[in-house]
Amino acid sequence: MKQPYLIAIDLDGTTLKNDKTVSARTKQTLRRAAKEGHKVCIATGRPHHLSKAYYEELELDTPLVNFNGAYVHHPHDPNFGPYHTTLPLTTVKEVIAICERFNVRHIMVELLDNVYIREKDIIMDHSFFIADRPFHQGDLSQLLTEDCTSILIQPQESNMNDLFRQLQNAHAEVIEQRSWGAPWHMIEIIRHGVNKWVGVERIAAYYGIPRDRIIAFGDEDNDLEMIQHAGQGVAMGNAIDALKEVAYAVTSSNEEDGIAQYLEKVLW
Repeated sequence: MKQPYLIAIDLDGTTLKNDKTVSARTKQTLRRAAKEGHKVCIATGRPHHLSKAYYEELELDTPLVNFNGAYVHHPHDPNFGPYHTTLPLTTVKEVIAICERFNVRHIMVELLDNVYIREKDIIMDHSFFIADRPFHQGDLSQLLTEDCTSILIQPQESNMNDLFRQLQNAHAEVIEQRSWGAPWHMIEIIRHGVNKWVGVERIAAYYGIPRDRIIAFGDEDNDLEMIQHAGQGVAMGNAIDALKEVAYAVTSSNEEDGIAQYLEKVLW
């Protein structure tokens, strides 16, 4: 076989169907690629706790990109990393203060697998990563005592853009903002200069795989750099238009086995 490909896969909206499962065809294709020597890695905005089950289901043995690149590690190999890029505590508290002035619905601060929230909520509890993880509830300005991995904000939809601009104006040199669309409009903040591509580059260097042998799949704003810079950056059929515009190729949607369709053509 020629030098292997590094295949970087986003989870939600890409590898996962809308019901958060991996289809049999996609699973079989990714497992086959890995068994034939290609390196399949997950690159997700999720924390490790909420990507571990998919990592195991796909039978992977590669490094993992979590928090959109803020945490890059290998679950089984201590010789790789870990690389943990945090937000300064002072910046976190300043961001929280701005959010309070905008009367945001919810704020969640994460430090790896620890979660800090103002109050529990049905959406945050069941949909946004609190279940089965240690969480601390109360006044965030008092609870937080060290640098953090990320901040997740659910703003009022009516002033989401104004909040985004205010945060950017105040902290452009320190923070990186990503926005999520429906069904829940969210803003996610990590350290400036950190993104999934930074993590994928670390993994490629670890395996000695050049950029032109990297295939990356994604669908959202937080996949932009990864899709732009990979040798073959592939946007899903359900991806946002901005991603499709910079992609090397566009495949079918996450509901139509888009990853499997593309890899079957490229690898076999």
